[in-house]
This record gives sequence, C-alpha cells and structure tokens, in this order.
Amino acid sequence: MNLLLDTHIFLWSVLEPSRLTPAVREALTNGDNALWLSPISLWEVLVLAEKGRLELDTEPEAWARTALKQCPVREAALTHAVTLACQRVTLPHGDPADRLLAATALVRNLTLVTADRRLIDTPEITVLANR
Repeated sequence: MNLLLDTHIFLWSVLEPSRLTPAVREALTNGDNALWLSPISLWEVLVLAEKGRLELDTEPEAWARTALKQCPVREAALTHAVTLACQRVTLPHGDPADRLLAATALVRNLTLVTADRRLIDTPEITVLANR
C-alpha cells in the first residue's frame, strides 16, 4: 500500500507514536507499505514551529532533516497535475494545505493517513483513518 502521511501523522510518528492507533502504527511499520510525504507537510511543520504552536528540541530545519532520516519517506512532489486536481476534491473548508494533500493523494493514487475528520470524509480519496 502507498501511504501519504498527513502532517500530524508524520509529527506523531516521530514525536508521539502513542497517538497513532494500532492499525496506523502497523501500517507505518509494515515494510510492504511505501510511505510518502508532501513538501506541504514539511512547510506546515516549519510554520507551526515558527508560530510557537509546535515545540521542537532543535532548530526547525535541522529537526525536519533528522525526522526525515528517522521516518524514511518518499517525496510526493507538488506538481502541476496536483495543483490542477485541487479543484476536483470536495472539502468542507478552505485550508489550502489540506486541499493540496487530498489532491496529491488523488493524483498519485495514495491512501491518505489522517485523523482529520474533514479529510476522512473526502469522497474522492482513499483514507486510512487514525480513529
């Protein structure tokens, strides 16, 4: 299975794995599954740290580099196709990061791993819910 990690799932997998359900934990550690991360998620981590909403034990960019080594993921690049697909996903809110993540999952045929109810209910994508 190809899994796209929502930003909070990536953070929890590194900082608070106890927040992951057993099913999600198993999926993330299953060697048959490929883990993907959007650059949008790294950007969100940096913004959260900059705003003081996320405390890290080191400078945010250095933390992100270390986290990427600790949780090896493939880069789900932001492409023109992903950007165009943003109009094809139905979200009940206007968060551009969520729209880009959903469009990435749609275009790349990835299962989005999330605890966000608004993304879980997105009909156009496949989701592994952390619930």
